[in-house]
Amino acid sequence: MGIGLFFPARLLFGIPIAAVFLVYKWRRRHLSMYSTIEDFLQREKNFMPIRYSYSDVKKMTRKFKDKLGKGGFGSVFKGKLRSGHFVAIKVLGKSKANGQDFISEIATIGRIRHVNVVRLVGYCVEGSKRALVYEFMANGSLDKYIYSKEGSIPLTINKMYEISLGVAQGIDYLHQGCEMQILHFDIKPHNILLDENFKAKVSDFGLAKLYPVDNSIVTLTAARGTMGYIAPELFYKNIGGVSHKADVYSFGMLLMEMASRRKNLNTTVEHSSQIYFPLWVYDQYNVGNDLEMDNVTEEEKNVIRKMVITALWCIQMKPTDRPSMHKVIELLGGDVERLQMPPRPSLCPQETPVAVGDIQDPICSNVELTCSLSAR
Repeated sequence: MGIGLFFPARLLFGIPIAAVFLVYKWRRRHLSMYSTIEDFLQREKNFMPIRYSYSDVKKMTRKFKDKLGKGGFGSVFKGKLRSGHFVAIKVLGKSKANGQDFISEIATIGRIRHVNVVRLVGYCVEGSKRALVYEFMANGSLDKYIYSKEGSIPLTINKMYEISLGVAQGIDYLHQGCEMQILHFDIKPHNILLDENFKAKVSDFGLAKLYPVDNSIVTLTAARGTMGYIAPELFYKNIGGVSHKADVYSFGMLLMEMASRRKNLNTTVEHSSQIYFPLWVYDQYNVGNDLEMDNVTEEEKNVIRKMVITALWCIQMKPTDRPSMHKVIELLGGDVERLQMPPRPSLCPQETPVAVGDIQDPICSNVELTCSLSAR
């Protein structure tokens, strides 16, 4: 009889104890995250952005009425300050890495004032609530304007060129215009915002890292960025260390898409030679051909050629073969006749990929697979 009552009693008392233990662990982890953020803010006495309460955030967004977008980080809402100026408020979801993503973003752009970098107006830290308040960018992100697809909004070649130059100037400022070198690690169309005059601003510094300006090579424990824009040194050994040249590579991939108005990697094209566009366009230009695009003047063809050749320099396999962002600005601003063709970009190095979780180089794997299938 006693044994029969023992197990139900153990179960009855065991469940509450387990629940209390789990709650304790959860609270300890989250309190640690909050204290990490608060410690950072206390250390940064001259931190410039305004600190808002969560009730301020709700008032500014009219209780989160106008949603602008959603991503892995959380959601973005349109808000309005008391001054009447509009803002974009990023309300963050569950934080990873002990709040380091939040700290990274506010630490990186909290003091930056540059015409081509989005301005952080303020932030909110209140318990588990975290939000970042940015200047509002009326024309949204660049991805809406690049690709020739249904629903996209076309821009002139010259306007696209102006945007590319603005992005280059913003990245160059991050690399050598601040007290600390800021490596973005996620340059892509979604992270380039456009104001009411289509002036480009680099945004989203959640993956950014700060280093002393004299640090040429940096240490990373994991690949950072978005597939299709990540530099190859984050995947492969012995082609060079990780540095500011990783952002140069990402910018080159972005610039190529801006010039061609298509994705760099397209496995649905009719001819396998066009799957990886940078290789195909290199071969075209190398034999004196221009890109065939509708309703493009000779002057615009020269602008496209300048953008493409600059991009080809940026996406060289070895980091040492890529120009600095300062040199990129010179290439974009110079005469197209003076531009020399770089070496043909290598698609994949003949080396073993770096073990970074389950990540594999998407360009190599996709192109090799598709080419092998099309050859059958």
